[in-house]
Amino acid sequence: MKINEVSRITGLNAKTIRFYEQKGVISEPSRSENGYRDYNERQVNELQMIRRSRLVGFSLDECQALLDLSRNPNRRSADVKQKALEKIDEIDEKIKELQAMKTSLKTLASACPGDNGACCPIIDALSSSDDESKPE
Repeated sequence: MKINEVSRITGLNAKTIRFYEQKGVISEPSRSENGYRDYNERQVNELQMIRRSRLVGFSLDECQALLDLSRNPNRRSADVKQKALEKIDEIDEKIKELQAMKTSLKTLASACPGDNGACCPIIDALSSSDDESKPE
């Protein structure tokens, strides 16, 4: 199957598919006599797994590790679950960081009069060299 069809099936654009192939994340497709890539069901399944894995937050390297596990008939589900739990912990930490950023911005926004004047506590706090006046 040609790259355009694979793109349609997986929802990934051709450039992304070629990138994953170049990085060795997916198994290499065969080539037809004219040099065009000829993808099979295996590559399509790998690409779908990568797309789904990326949607839940896994990095490309983590996707590679998950693909490696998927190809291993002797894998342990405990290993896969551990990777998922680690990703959940990482996401929880990012959520905490984003909540702290949101709180800081709300504090700054509430201190700003938002009028036609040049005085702006947001600019003052962000440009201050005093770490104590910067949002956390």
